[in-house]
Amino acid sequence: LATAVYYVTSAYDGPLLLAVVVALFLVAAAGRLHAAVVIAALCLLGTALGTIRGNGDVNQVALFMLTGWFVAMITLGGLRHSHLARARETEERAAAQERLRIARELHDVVGHHLSLINVQSTAALRRLTKDPAAGADQATEALGAVKDASREALRELRATLGVLREAGEAAPTAPAPGLGRLGELTDAAGAAGLAVTVHRTGDTGPLPVEADLAAYRIVQESLTNVARHARATRADIHLDGVGCRLTVTVTDDGRGPAADPARTGPPGSGITGMRERARALGGDLTAGPAPGGGFSVRATLPLARTTATEEPRR
Repeated sequence: LATAVYYVTSAYDGPLLLAVVVALFLVAAAGRLHAAVVIAALCLLGTALGTIRGNGDVNQVALFMLTGWFVAMITLGGLRHSHLARARETEERAAAQERLRIARELHDVVGHHLSLINVQSTAALRRLTKDPAAGADQATEALGAVKDASREALRELRATLGVLREAGEAAPTAPAPGLGRLGELTDAAGAAGLAVTVHRTGDTGPLPVEADLAAYRIVQESLTNVARHARATRADIHLDGVGCRLTVTVTDDGRGPAADPARTGPPGSGITGMRERARALGGDLTAGPAPGGGFSVRATLPLARTTATEEPRR
């Protein structure tokens, strides 16, 4: 408006039209494309009316060039807005994925060990209440398992929270959990009264770090669900490596969803988290009643094998 008033009332020319051009770019870059088009149209209309009424400073050629400038500025501003919007969307999506990854890690680590602590402490309390004299030794053993599980939970929790460290802080040096530590899971489950057997067929190692961690967490969460919900006495872990694919299957002999109301509802965050882990690697996971009774979790993970001369990714 100030530029229009100046050109109408002043007899002196000046580069004030550059301010209109810059304003059109800024308005379009802010995402106000309709407003930029309206402003440009009003400017062109006013200039055209001045030319028609005999203003010799702006002829038809100059009016055409001015139109091109306005269109170019609005286009560049719109492209700038689109670029910034895509950058913000990419950043927000990356932040959401990182939050999901951290939440998944915390759920797997804390949920697994707290479930074992709950089972062992409940067993110890029941034994002491039922027969304080005879149950003392069994309660002591259960409390020892609680101590080990809590120590392991704290260790893994510190490693997981390392991703939230302050800038400049040293990165955690502990290796990521993998199937090489499967014995720790089976020992912990055994201390909770669950007999776990591991069956390996085909080529099950070495695995890429991402697949190794995903397989470990899937087994960990599956055993957690067995201890919390299945009322099972036995669980079987099958690891089958064929080509560039690893199949992880965990079955139990407990009460399946059809018989146990606690497992009839929609999948909880544990099964959802396991499925997200598998899909993040391009695989898939299914969970449901096993044909012979109990519950079964089956995950298929694609692999990119590491060779003897390659360093595994960290």
